[in-house]
Amino acid sequence: MATGNSKAKWKQSVEAEAATQLQKTQVTLQYEGKATEQTVLATPPAECALLWPEDNPGLNRLYYGDNLAILAALQYDPAIRGKVKLIYIDPPFATNSVFQSRSQTDAYQDLLIGANYIEFIRRRLILLRELLADDGSIYIHLDENMAFHIKVVMDEVFGTRNFRNWITRRKCSHKNYTKKRYGNISDYILFYTKSDTYVWNRSVETWTVERARKEYTCVEAGTGRRYKKVPVHAPGVRNGETGQLWRGMAPPPGKHWQYPPKTLDAMDARGEIYWSPTGNPRRKIYLDASAGVPVQDIWYDFRDDRNQNVLITGYPTEKNPEMLERIIQASSNPGDIVLDCFSGSGTTLAVAESMGRRWIGIDNSPEAITTTLRRFFQGTERMGDYVNRPKEIGTNTGAQTTMLALLDADATEASPPTARYQPFSIYADARETAQMRTLIQPWILSDAE
Repeated sequence: MATGNSKAKWKQSVEAEAATQLQKTQVTLQYEGKATEQTVLATPPAECALLWPEDNPGLNRLYYGDNLAILAALQYDPAIRGKVKLIYIDPPFATNSVFQSRSQTDAYQDLLIGANYIEFIRRRLILLRELLADDGSIYIHLDENMAFHIKVVMDEVFGTRNFRNWITRRKCSHKNYTKKRYGNISDYILFYTKSDTYVWNRSVETWTVERARKEYTCVEAGTGRRYKKVPVHAPGVRNGETGQLWRGMAPPPGKHWQYPPKTLDAMDARGEIYWSPTGNPRRKIYLDASAGVPVQDIWYDFRDDRNQNVLITGYPTEKNPEMLERIIQASSNPGDIVLDCFSGSGTTLAVAESMGRRWIGIDNSPEAITTTLRRFFQGTERMGDYVNRPKEIGTNTGAQTTMLALLDADATEASPPTARYQPFSIYADARETAQMRTLIQPWILSDAE
């Protein structure tokens, strides 16, 4: 294993050569129909009409219409441009399919494939970059169909230096395929930032007793504190204080001390250094000083809804709200703006609301807008028994059917609406106002009552 020796002798020459070769080595996708950034940034903006409330609009916003034109319009809104701290999008996955809701209503079409799909996503990413704050982050959720292509696009739009993680999510339980292939149980989230300085609240998992005892194997005499022992040296040779003698000892070959000798002395005085019988120092890391286990880039616990007791909206490809909670917690703070321009059933918006964030949602599907309003005004319902469900649930009468009452009169009530949601505004592309007014009217009247 390499020891990470000092790069001082060759770093400058390598950096100089890299700088001259940067443009030549930039990897991009080339395809027919790829617009210049200038053309994308000049996209004609939508004329957005405020439909509700007619006066005193809320800070949060729900838009109906083509998200490209609406994002172009938001470029000219000084309250939004450069102010969005977190973007999460779960766009179509290039499946060449039409998705239906639980009531068998067409929810959205996912018919773009190949270069058309890549350019569809790229144009929106360029506009989203303009809305993102300098310390903002963007997460894009994809599957194996186009994740690798969009990774290259993200490198181009946001810069390879701003790539943070390729997150793998376990999306479902094991599959018993009859096909000659491994079970497909994962999808992916690409995490980028706009700059090197960005909002980051480290996610941790709570220690379990079993895991803590396995990792923190030592118990300190006198205090009873549980701890583990870690080296006080790190890879690489240093010529400063951390490369010098400490307590008459040099760091191991190819290594340096993690801290200057005076810091190590202070740690030892506090009893934070463990000395082995052979005189080898180790640092004590205490369990009670750990907030939890840092989250890694493979997420096992956020599978899609899979049992009859899960509360959902019934919108296809609805994502796990606990997954959104992790993302929003990690990459934003209360009061920050969270944007989802493929907002679907409104999961991102509802979770952002519950966590004290401001939000902007955009979708061009009437079913998505209706589902989002239902979520905010009526809450979610138990998934229920799809095999033996009553026929009424499969009909689209335009009215809300109480799933729990049909399935189990003694069951727990459906989840409440988003608790005391803050007033939000509903906008539409001016060309879609008539349809949008029809969509929102039952919900607005219900709220007024």
